[in-house]
Amino acid sequence: MGDEMRLVRTVGVAAAAGALVGVAMTATGAAGPARAGSPASPAGLAHAGHRSSAPPTTAFCEQNYHLACYQAGQLQAAYGLPALYRAGVQGQGTAIAIVDSFGSPTIRQDLATFDHEAKLPAPSLTIIQPAGRVPAYKQANAQMVGWAAETTLDVEYAHAVAPRARILLVETPVAESEGETGFPQIARAENYVIDHHLAGVISQSFGATEQTFPGAKALRSLRSAYVNAELHHVTVVSASGDAGAADVGLDQSTYYLHPVTSWPASDPLVTAVGGTQLHLNSAGARTAPDTVWNDTYNRDVNEYLDGDAGPNPLASGGGKSIYFGRPAYQDGVSSAVGDHRGVPDISMSASCAGAVDVYSSFPGQAAGWYPTCGTSEATPLFAGVVTLAAQMTGHPLGSINPMIYQLEAERARGIVDVTSGNNTVSFTQDHAVRTVTGFAARPGYDLASGVGTIDAQYFVPELAALGKYW
Repeated sequence: MGDEMRLVRTVGVAAAAGALVGVAMTATGAAGPARAGSPASPAGLAHAGHRSSAPPTTAFCEQNYHLACYQAGQLQAAYGLPALYRAGVQGQGTAIAIVDSFGSPTIRQDLATFDHEAKLPAPSLTIIQPAGRVPAYKQANAQMVGWAAETTLDVEYAHAVAPRARILLVETPVAESEGETGFPQIARAENYVIDHHLAGVISQSFGATEQTFPGAKALRSLRSAYVNAELHHVTVVSASGDAGAADVGLDQSTYYLHPVTSWPASDPLVTAVGGTQLHLNSAGARTAPDTVWNDTYNRDVNEYLDGDAGPNPLASGGGKSIYFGRPAYQDGVSSAVGDHRGVPDISMSASCAGAVDVYSSFPGQAAGWYPTCGTSEATPLFAGVVTLAAQMTGHPLGSINPMIYQLEAERARGIVDVTSGNNTVSFTQDHAVRTVTGFAARPGYDLASGVGTIDAQYFVPELAALGKYW
């Protein structure tokens, strides 16, 4: 095609559960670890320096890069969404609040370009900064470039799932990273959204490793928005992370060598969204069942990202919280979670071997289409699904975790079990290859995929029906 195509890897962060894990790669091709957290630095987002002037097709990506990429229509088909759209369920009368540090200076025009190519209706997009004025965008600021990429992914794919829902982009003035940084501003902004009844679903593609917080008291002091959301019947979803069973410390470069998980995905009042790999043809039909997202050992993905065959920790976050005990809704899966809050709850598309096409033009990169991946993709996808169910119910659903586990226990048709794959990861650290053994998918709930994934044409009305009684 003559143009570059860059693979963007967005990851869910530990601290805020579900953040973008990337920033543009450096000129030397070196990228930081795929943190399950915010796109605060080049450690967050991995760009391979490739883009295209038109949305790349699955066939093009497979032929030229030995990995798949998918357009919005293929994901809609894969999740059974057209049946809902034909029935008039497209998100009318609902709103999704997407929370990101800094935002993107070109989000309006980028979304318009995305919508034109995907044949989507123009949404109502409102941008607010309730936690303080966001600093002016600077393309030399790697954090801002990373968050612009995260924002673009979040907005475009929430809109792709719920095309007639209103979108409220909530920008905060301090970058979320590991530990407490950025979370006071996020809590303030989310409380504003909740107190003013601006949205029924809040989507968070960020997070930080639980171990990077000073302790339970510090973490719990940041939970006010989730408690408030519970009281006001607002659903909060968050990414489980992109480093599998591992994640990074406060230095944002060194991985823990034992299984860890991230907050706010680990918060019992939040729905944690993990990642799967889709296997689709050009029409969006599955050629194989979904598997747990794990590109750690995929040579094609690793070589495409940074020219190194790997391994690199690129997998769905999942594990047991060190701060939260098992909530009542997970009592039925105690064999998997023990006495701890288990993550994730449910999973959606996130694999870099089956990335989604995102359009962006913010300064700091060439304008164009970039295949993008991570639980920062899965999270806005699921936020869109929840808002479709809220439309059917006629009101926001609030905390949906009890409903998800009830549907799993009833073997509801809308819950699709994921029984293959794991989130064990390996990486080079201290001049040696280290491995953090994670969790394997199995029938029923597991700490790699949660209850599994969804078939929205059944899941949405099933969730809506339960929502009438919760």
